[in-house]
Amino acid sequence: MPNVKSVKSEVRVDGRRLETLSFAPSTPGRPTLVMLHEGLGSIKLWKQFPQSIATRTGFGVLVYSRYGHGGSDRLEGCRPVEYMHHEAEVVLPILLKEFEIERPVLLGHSDGGSIALLYAGKHPESASGLILAAPHVFVEELSVKSIDKSRTLYKSTDLRSRLARYHQDADATFWGWNNIWLDPRFRSWNIESCMDSISCPVLVIQGDNDEYATIRQIEAIQKRIPAAQIAMLPECGHSPHRDQPEATLGLIVNFLADLR
Repeated sequence: MPNVKSVKSEVRVDGRRLETLSFAPSTPGRPTLVMLHEGLGSIKLWKQFPQSIATRTGFGVLVYSRYGHGGSDRLEGCRPVEYMHHEAEVVLPILLKEFEIERPVLLGHSDGGSIALLYAGKHPESASGLILAAPHVFVEELSVKSIDKSRTLYKSTDLRSRLARYHQDADATFWGWNNIWLDPRFRSWNIESCMDSISCPVLVIQGDNDEYATIRQIEAIQKRIPAAQIAMLPECGHSPHRDQPEATLGLIVNFLADLR
């Protein structure tokens, strides 16, 4: 396996400072995979997974912490209902241009999966492929209940201190995510129509014990993108790369091999 080295950097995108971590392709000609984290994620929360992908595939990998996450600029104010649209339509295109990345493979987890879909729907010729881990395309009652439960856990358990290991301002990160998902205006959030223009290969990975989503999310994606590959992982919750890392990595490696 190739020995891959990471490069840490910071860029300014849309007026915000964002932290990034990148691995150059170890095999010439391979495209770059861009990783989009979940609603409470960051570079650090991916842990060794980006390096594992780079090592196993030879692809370049770019990871970044979105505004309000990790070591990127602290979130000021509240997130709008359209925050994922803004990330896909404004921030991500600028970031890709900054790193001179063309036709990336987007790997998104949860919110990141939704952002990947929005980007590919807006720029159907720009993505080489999509890997979606536990994506959301509409709001389910299960999601709302689980996110409401996390509010109680944040106040009464060590969740706050655990998140503080991965974010410079855990309070701003948590409440920015929690408040918008529980905002009554967010109940009508739905991105199903954006999938109609997506034609690139798509892999969807979901755990059978996902505490934030049901099979209805997968069914909605299959309806709009019939060619999408679906992988349901047993004994797996909302984070396949943490709950079933080897199985998830294997699925990603095989998908990327087919893209080549």
